Amino acid sequence: MTGFTTERLGWRPWLAPLAEDELTDAHHEALVDRARAASPYFRLLARDPDVLHARTKTDQDIFYNPDGGLPRAERELAATATSRHNGCVFCASVHARFAGHYSKRPDDVRRLLDEGVDARQDARWRAIIDAAVSLAATPSALGAEHLAALRAAGLDDLAISDLVHAGAFFGWANRLMLSLGEPTQEEQ
Repeated sequence: MTGFTTERLGWRPWLAPLAEDELTDAHHEALVDRARAASPYFRLLARDPDVLHARTKTDQDIFYNPDGGLPRAERELAATATSRHNGCVFCASVHARFAGHYSKRPDDVRRLLDEGVDARQDARWRAIIDAAVSLAATPSALGAEHLAALRAAGLDDLAISDLVHAGAFFGWANRLMLSLGEPTQEEQ
């Protein structure tokens, strides 16, 4: 599956995840949110509960922390751009829905999915997308020109830090998900 979409997708792991009835209290604690037990991705990661717990707490602090910095919509935009660049159809679908919802700009998000990371955007989103994609390519590709564009678009140091965290996290998360399985047309 290679088409980018905002539809809900499933995901099929290459390795067997734990069955829901195999999850112990330690696994549920690692999941942080018990509803994640329905996901084969999280049940697969639950095979190493300490790593899953650290991964989930990091994810939540990057995307759900409301203490200043980059608005949630633009953190989701950075995750979407990174996922689009890396070819992670599943992650792009999830974070494109969030970016469109929180920004109230679903058409701009749709254009990012349909036309790619070079699609026309306003100056602020262009700066965010370019910085996120440079991190996805290789971290050293993020340069002074990216920081200047972000500052010109109104991002302060905390917002830039949030952008780097969101882009870097998804550079890693995309590689993990793409290495462990594949998206499916419908939720599994």
